[in-house]
Amino acid sequence: MKHQMELTLADATPAYRPAARRQRRLPSAHWWFDQMRKAVDEAMDWQPVAPVRPEQTRLLLVAGPHKPA
Repeated sequence: MKHQMELTLADATPAYRPAARRQRRLPSAHWWFDQMRKAVDEAMDWQPVAPVRPEQTRLLLVAGPHKPA
């Protein structure tokens, strides 16, 4: 076979369209951020709790069984 095959892409349409894809994603992003703003706006205000008094605890240190060296 001594012939070379030629492939022309000049008249071909692109396989994907980035603009259409971007337009499809924007509404979902707007929806997501609207949901997040709604969650923040409807969040409850919490009153801070007074700090807890420090508690004195004991740590009993007991030697375990001693093995001769």
